[in-house]
Amino acid sequence: MTDVIERFIRYVQIDTQSSEETGASPSTAKQFNLARLLVKELKEIGVADVKLDEEHCYVYAKIPANCDSMKETAKLGFIAHMDTSPECSDEGVKPSIIENYDGKDICLNESEHIVMSVADYPELLDYVGKSLIVTDGTTLLGADDKAGVSEIMSMAKYVIEHPEIKHGEIRIAFTPDEEIGCGTDYFDLDAFDADYAYTVDGGALGEIEYENFNAASAKVSVRGISVHPGDAKDKMVNSMLVAMEYNAMLPADEIPAKTSNYQGFYHLTDMKGSIEKTELSYIIRDHNREIFETRKSKMQDVAKAVNEKYGSDYVTVEIEDSYYNMKEKIEPHMHLIDDAVHSMEEAGVTPKIVPIRGGTDGARLSFMGLPCPNLSTGGRNYHGRFEYSCVQDMEKMVEVLINLI
Repeated sequence: MTDVIERFIRYVQIDTQSSEETGASPSTAKQFNLARLLVKELKEIGVADVKLDEEHCYVYAKIPANCDSMKETAKLGFIAHMDTSPECSDEGVKPSIIENYDGKDICLNESEHIVMSVADYPELLDYVGKSLIVTDGTTLLGADDKAGVSEIMSMAKYVIEHPEIKHGEIRIAFTPDEEIGCGTDYFDLDAFDADYAYTVDGGALGEIEYENFNAASAKVSVRGISVHPGDAKDKMVNSMLVAMEYNAMLPADEIPAKTSNYQGFYHLTDMKGSIEKTELSYIIRDHNREIFETRKSKMQDVAKAVNEKYGSDYVTVEIEDSYYNMKEKIEPHMHLIDDAVHSMEEAGVTPKIVPIRGGTDGARLSFMGLPCPNLSTGGRNYHGRFEYSCVQDMEKMVEVLINLI
């Protein structure tokens, strides 16, 4: 088993799930378990300058330039996040490797009758003859982003063990809470000390991303009036029904399940309610900033229409921007994309520049002054029990990172 795969198998078994409920930073203390292990392992492989933010759970590391001619070149950083999505459990992850995948449905858990089918995930056919790392179907895998963490760690080990590879200053950072949109809240740019960086947090091998969604979160609060159902005529206002009416007035085809590429969406992520009060949580996404602003206005307009119908302010909407499309910040530094393309081609990988249908730490860092496009990891089906990663693709990504250096 290669170094990167051995690390990955080890890291995914450490529970690092973040939480939107705590309001703390990091949102879960268990993220420190992986952070402290990474600090220990960075020091063991010979990285001298390693620091852990003991308050907010950021890991920073520096590898100095190893030749005089490279000391004045740009300081290049690599970033991955340690947390996993709150959308599916990562407690007790049981990874296994399917050698020489045959292109058929994969039974993840016979006793639970959990099967990953080619009909549902036709991209599995792209991996015939390769080795896939999967779960037992009861948890996510954690390739998002422990694949990126593993690849950066293996790259660092290889570079230190091979001083014949001449390189400039290298920076490494591992962040908490990316999955809940807080991965850069306490990121110390001065401590990181890079001129440019890449997040290693993408999907299929070869993907290079420097366009991401503009993003906002929306909280729709609906109040109602509770009356005994036997005496409710013309008196009761059921907030749950009003909430359903609100959602039905949003464009039905503009949801994640019906959009792709550059198409934006409204995504209902949570709902809870009673007759007197219902709350809906949405995320709003679009690559186009003007359309993004129109989407936010649409949510307010729908609330206004519902309120006009019922003759009172039953519905209120609070919207908060999360991050913006980093394209405008990367375009002045397109050498980062050119270098990524060349590094992949040198590794025998076909590069594919695609938009991110989501966001990364790199998007916010780019607006903080650190241009930071995103690279693939070799993982697929993130945030769910059918997540998997390809052994050969992860190994290739280590090679790509070395080429970049």
